[in-house]
Amino acid sequence: SAHHSQSAVCLMKLKEDLNPVLLLLFQVTVWLYSVLAFLPSYLFSSVSESDAGLGSEQERAQRLKAQSVTGRPAGPYRAMGATKRLVSSLHPGVDTLDKVFEDASRRFPDRDCLGTREVVMEEDERQNNGKVFKKVILGQYRWLSYAETHKAAARFGSGLAALGQRAHNNIAIFCETRAEWVIAAQACFMQNFPLVTLYSTLGGPAITHGLNETEVSHIITSRELLETRLKFILLEVPRLQHIIVVDDTPTKWPGYPRGISVHNMATVQELGTKLENVSRGRKQPMPSDIAVIMYTSGSTGVPKGVMISHSNIIAGITGMAERIPNLGENDTYIGYLPLAHVLELSAELVCVAHGCRIGYSSPQTLADQSTKIKKGSKGDTSVLQPTLMAAVPVRHTYSPVNEIMDRIYKNVMTKVEEMSSAQRTLFTLAYNYKLEQLSQGRSTPLCDNLVFKKVRSLLGGKTRVLLSGGAPLSAATQRFMNVCFCCPVGQGYGLTETCGAGTISEMWDYSTGRVGGPLICSEIKLKDWVEGGYHSTDTPNPQGEILIGGPNVTMGYYKNEAKNQDFFVDDNGQRWFCTGDIGEVHPDGCLKIIDRKKDLVKLQAGEYVSLGKVEAMLKNCPLIDNICAYANSEEMYVIGFVVPNQKHLLSLAEQYCIRGSWEELCNNAAMEGVVLQVITEAALSAQLERFEIPRKIRLSPDPWTPETGLVTDAFKLKRQQLKSKYQDDIERMYGGK
Repeated sequence: SAHHSQSAVCLMKLKEDLNPVLLLLFQVTVWLYSVLAFLPSYLFSSVSESDAGLGSEQERAQRLKAQSVTGRPAGPYRAMGATKRLVSSLHPGVDTLDKVFEDASRRFPDRDCLGTREVVMEEDERQNNGKVFKKVILGQYRWLSYAETHKAAARFGSGLAALGQRAHNNIAIFCETRAEWVIAAQACFMQNFPLVTLYSTLGGPAITHGLNETEVSHIITSRELLETRLKFILLEVPRLQHIIVVDDTPTKWPGYPRGISVHNMATVQELGTKLENVSRGRKQPMPSDIAVIMYTSGSTGVPKGVMISHSNIIAGITGMAERIPNLGENDTYIGYLPLAHVLELSAELVCVAHGCRIGYSSPQTLADQSTKIKKGSKGDTSVLQPTLMAAVPVRHTYSPVNEIMDRIYKNVMTKVEEMSSAQRTLFTLAYNYKLEQLSQGRSTPLCDNLVFKKVRSLLGGKTRVLLSGGAPLSAATQRFMNVCFCCPVGQGYGLTETCGAGTISEMWDYSTGRVGGPLICSEIKLKDWVEGGYHSTDTPNPQGEILIGGPNVTMGYYKNEAKNQDFFVDDNGQRWFCTGDIGEVHPDGCLKIIDRKKDLVKLQAGEYVSLGKVEAMLKNCPLIDNICAYANSEEMYVIGFVVPNQKHLLSLAEQYCIRGSWEELCNNAAMEGVVLQVITEAALSAQLERFEIPRKIRLSPDPWTPETGLVTDAFKLKRQQLKSKYQDDIERMYGGK
């Protein structure tokens, strides 16, 4: 029965007790359809399966994605397309970001470039509990062409110069993801103003630190962020003189400190059209000049500014673009993740370089079911129907973005539960059948049209590639997305320090838990980590700390020599970054992230426990939304703080007849015991050692979000903050010492 309860909670495949007659009927129907639909195309088409890049999972896994160029297990590993030399640009001569945009506006002048939905109506909706939610009704997308976008950026850049902004002097942008962000960024690239980017979710002290460290005098922001965040720290940023607001209204800004002028973007653009300002000319950037100083939220201490050159970004987007099949001007990308995050900025620049259109959205308006969309009106995906979309992993983080995938997942599951038993049987059959077919490298048009079309329509119905980065998806989530959205999910791995580039899985690689082979712009080495017990000579697969090298490796941290030891230059003059992540390379050259170097703790008896590894293994259990493992060297065992998954915990409580509100369940000792039992079983089946498994846990009723200060903006655990929040529990779990 212990085993049974685990399989009930840690469910990988949807299972139903199926009526064998129905099962047979389903298989016959599908078989008949396949024969009738594919016989003609099989007989008359000359396209072979291998051209489509498919083949069974076995064949695909055996096909080399990368190989060690020295033949040694430590590498360096390079993609099969780049074994002789790494690729660093998309087109010869297009070596800075202003040229990338110029080239695009020359090639696609009249194509749609940036799109924004009109706001038809805003209203406050009062909930039964007295809370007020803002709801919007949005209209169609309004588009700026490539030529118009280029012109707007040129004018804005010239206007900023007229306001006294100089080449090589930093300028900051603190703004939500929207068309104006990209226009402002392009203006800065054209004028060679290094652009300092800050997450719009950062708190006051972090913003102050970034603005003072980079000594900016000009900042580009939105009305909302100016009024809710920036306004309160102006006196702490003495060098600031000009605030440029990207919104059109209001045009008058009384009540700001002396010496600070507030301008609207439109007036700065007008300034840029004046003859004396246009004729001033501009200082073109060099490939080695800094394009962006991107502040990343550190899991410890203050945020660090990563210095990214023009050539770094161009190398990174060259590597990414190569992994997206048939990328071109018929693609539509939906932009809703923070542009201050390297993955979103790179993805949008990839799109611009290939003439795609980018329609802007937000986590609150993405789908028809999103929180700000008024019931009955359309979310952004329904109107835009994007073909490309980035998705941050589903269950392991609580970003609004994530909630999107999570919401869709929950929506689908709720709909499945509400179905009649015949429909539910059909869905389950189709789901399991498709999983099977995918692993054989086959497609399932009948199931897609009959069963999964509805799920697919939640994202607009035309998505052909979902890109996922940030943290590896759990196997269940990745399978769910592959099956239900009828499009491949590309898993990637990269860091701000490597311009977001590192590895991306091939689109038809449906094996889960891997992040793919190195991109054509970079190479990967494994460095032995002796204390952690990882070596490149390990069998069956070489393991070690992941080092990424190539033209995408950034220029280091801004004004932070101490931290720069993570970067080094090899004998050939190539830059490398030591990631602190532990990986293993599979026989086909793909990477799997297995551990994190910083989180090693030695227990009292001398065993080493990697907290990161324990957490990664246990996060695969559907009962766990988030987990922080804790141990120290005075103690004999590991303990854990767990954010349980609401749906799974409630059904477990029901199963064991434990009653109470959500808060009460999380504070219930019997409930803790049941969860611990499930966790222990999940840990054992994941081959964790006994000493690595938490002996005691504390359930947290509240999720950990960046606002709580317990995780970073990229949703990495802040161990120090979590430790102080749960200090009393730690003492209790270690027997009140």
